[in-house]
Amino acid sequence: MVALVDDDESMREALPDLLAAMGYAANVFASAREFLESDVVELATCLIADVAMPGMTGPELYRDLRARGNRIPVIFITAHQDAAGRERMMAEGAVEYLFKPFSDTALQAALHAALGSKEWMAR
Repeated sequence: MVALVDDDESMREALPDLLAAMGYAANVFASAREFLESDVVELATCLIADVAMPGMTGPELYRDLRARGNRIPVIFITAHQDAAGRERMMAEGAVEYLFKPFSDTALQAALHAALGSKEWMAR
């Protein structure tokens, strides 16, 4: 099961359909807090998180999960073309950092990499 955290309603509506077509079940959340307060945190096998969200950003969510010992693989998505941000998050261990609009193929490759990661399998 994939957890999607994005404050953009159109992404929360469109991505679950795409994920379902790829064979993944998805739970969607409008904020990092909403996700953290759910029981999905321990059930999800991959997290797709928007970078720029009000309240807690995607990178802040990622760091919070790591501080709690949760090593779920994370794919960041963003509408902001920030090469330095991408480089920073990839160095911190993100599986992928996709710029919107991204292709179905790019998302599928990122999911394949995330779900095949050794760190996740050791969780």
